[in-house]
Amino acid sequence: MRQFIERYFDFEALGTNLRTEVLAGFTTFLTMAYIIFVNPSILSQTGMPAAAVTAATCLSAAFGSLAMGIVARYPIALAPGMGLNAYFTYVVCLEMGIPWQAALGAVFLSGVAFLLLTMAGVRQLVIAAIPAELYASVAAGIGLFIAFIGLHNAGIIVADPATLVALGNLRNPSTALAIAGLLLIAILMAFRIRAAMLIGVLATAAAGAIFGLVPWQPQPYRFSEITATAFQFDIAGALSLGFLEVMFVFLFVDLFDNIGTLVAVGKQAKLFDREGHIPRIQRILYADATATLVGSAAGTSTVVSYIESAAGVAVGGRTGFTAVVVGLLFLAAMFIAPVFGVVPVAATAPALIVVGSLMMTAASEIEWHKPAIAIPAFLTLITIPLTFSIANGLAFGFTAYAIIQVFLPERRRVNWLVYVLAALFIARFVYLARGH
Repeated sequence: MRQFIERYFDFEALGTNLRTEVLAGFTTFLTMAYIIFVNPSILSQTGMPAAAVTAATCLSAAFGSLAMGIVARYPIALAPGMGLNAYFTYVVCLEMGIPWQAALGAVFLSGVAFLLLTMAGVRQLVIAAIPAELYASVAAGIGLFIAFIGLHNAGIIVADPATLVALGNLRNPSTALAIAGLLLIAILMAFRIRAAMLIGVLATAAAGAIFGLVPWQPQPYRFSEITATAFQFDIAGALSLGFLEVMFVFLFVDLFDNIGTLVAVGKQAKLFDREGHIPRIQRILYADATATLVGSAAGTSTVVSYIESAAGVAVGGRTGFTAVVVGLLFLAAMFIAPVFGVVPVAATAPALIVVGSLMMTAASEIEWHKPAIAIPAFLTLITIPLTFSIANGLAFGFTAYAIIQVFLPERRRVNWLVYVLAALFIARFVYLARGH
């Protein structure tokens, strides 16, 4: 079995081994396990049973990660997306008044649309149209995004009405714990210990438990609770007024968040081919689309590729077996979900900060001396964290790149789809502005 795994996932060619891939899988899982509890807490506000959503979250994450690992053979984990779950709850259900069953129907139909666009090659064309010059800025921007999330989760950065953000209370026990975890990981990495991230997360979680900083209050839970949401989607209801707007948002955010994650993780793991293309892109997109279909059928919002996958890549994950390990851990979590509540955000936040710092090395590849590249790259890099959206960051940088290229003599070399997508991005910005 071990030899089959090593051959199938091409360990030798990618310079990895079974131990490293398992370690990477555990690291990725621990940095994204928060979704097991955060997703139900958000979606339950629509009236969906929290226990059922917990089971659906674990099932969809397990399916998506296993599909990505086995079929596409990439170290990218999937789970219901943050942001889209908030849009599902606060905008679609609470603001627009759409029942959660109809909202699930919209997610299912958006998954069908993902699949059809992939089969027609449209999603592949969109990815191919992303200028290679922006790849490094996407990776660096997501690095800043991950670090920003980590700093906020740690309590080091807090919201401030006067200055937008400010320094948090460093004397807060959870914040102090996160800082200690950050220093521990940094020291272990300085000694080139491959398991530095995993050791840091587990040690910080253990310290939190010892000092009573882990608010673990497990609720009654059984995987069979999933029957309350499984196959409860209302497709007919989803086709009512407002469906096109809802589906467009699900489509847009998932597509461009997915592209950003693929570019960032692929670049960090050095998985691009010599022409700068992403190998097996078709399989990646099929895994993403089918995971959303399974998720909506189980009872959760859109399933996306997770930027936390970069944590596993940072400790050496290079193949789909990393994602397989994540999928298997989510399978286990389907039956023992409350156990993972013992890992506080103060333990995972330091790992996100460190991963963000590692991804910033991509910024050195940007041709800062060329304004036509540097300005769009900077807009991409800075707007990803500041708008809290990979999709928005791509839209800003992509649009700026296209407009600048119009006025350059070499503009004819640019893929025609660049201009089409830029026009769509501008139309989207105008549409969003109308709602404010």
